[in-house]
Amino acid sequence: MERKRTWLVSCVASRACLTAPLLCLLIFSVRGETCPAFCTCAEDPATVTCLDSPEIELPLDVSQWTSTLILRGANISALRAGAFSANGSVLELRTLRLSWNNIHVIEAHAFRGLPRLQRLDLSHNRLAAVSVQAFCGLDELHFLSLNNTLTPRGARELPQALSTGSLRHLQTLELSGNRLTAIPIVHVDYLNLSTLVLTNNSIETIGKNDVSSLSESPTMRVFLSLNPFECGCELEAFYYWLRNDSRCPDSARVLCKLPEARSGLPVEKLRKEDFDCANAEPDAELEAVSYVFLGIVLALIGVVFLMVLYLNRGGIKRWLNNIREACRDQMEVYHYRYEQDSDPRLANVAV
Repeated sequence: MERKRTWLVSCVASRACLTAPLLCLLIFSVRGETCPAFCTCAEDPATVTCLDSPEIELPLDVSQWTSTLILRGANISALRAGAFSANGSVLELRTLRLSWNNIHVIEAHAFRGLPRLQRLDLSHNRLAAVSVQAFCGLDELHFLSLNNTLTPRGARELPQALSTGSLRHLQTLELSGNRLTAIPIVHVDYLNLSTLVLTNNSIETIGKNDVSSLSESPTMRVFLSLNPFECGCELEAFYYWLRNDSRCPDSARVLCKLPEARSGLPVEKLRKEDFDCANAEPDAELEAVSYVFLGIVLALIGVVFLMVLYLNRGGIKRWLNNIREACRDQMEVYHYRYEQDSDPRLANVAV
């Protein structure tokens, strides 16, 4: 009985060994047939790479087994609805890299058919229009990179696209190098961010509302270096948040740009007196009141001067006439002397 059982096991094993290579060859041949034109495909990991191919058009006919799609230099101007789901198919993509493709527009449901997508890289494009439903369907997205890709219009439209509730599992959001002047997140609680990168932008100040928004997520780290902060009274709330909180790992490189006296100084190293807005505001109000009072006094002096001129208009007129007559008499004397000096005969008589 034991010999029979051993024979059955060895028979099954031998058949498995014979059929396994055939199945692998069949799978590999099918995968090779589904590799799009102008692209290269790798089996392990399941990756499709399309580099510097202007002929590429979306949607691509990639196999369902593809886990990583790298598309760069394809000169794609817009991501239309269902741009990655050919014939309405659902792909198992986990990573999608779309950098350097000159993308200007992301329409609604552009990433439909990618329910397993975890990493999306849209950096180094020129996004001018982002639909409110651009990221709908990306329920498992963990990483989103938008570095050096937003135009001013795209930066204005992005907050609404991020606050629709479609990115509740998003952990990392990169927005470096977009010339942002404010934090482009309306409600942090719509996201589950652990890392927010806002380096190398144009943020000059972070007000109380922004600080309150950042405080809503106690586990989120915020990177803010290489921004031209204006270290004035408006930065007071951010200054105390930066000193008392450890959620800004690059706080030592958060530097002042203005005023010039504080240029290059770390914000967290400044003194509390530099942000003493309670005393600064009354001084500013007092200075404004002083200028108003000075203007009123000068206006009154001008009115009094004009009234004096008006009341003495008769005497002023006589005075001006007397001066004119005196000038005329003096000019006649000068003219008479000139005639005598210029006539030789009169000069001899005079002698």
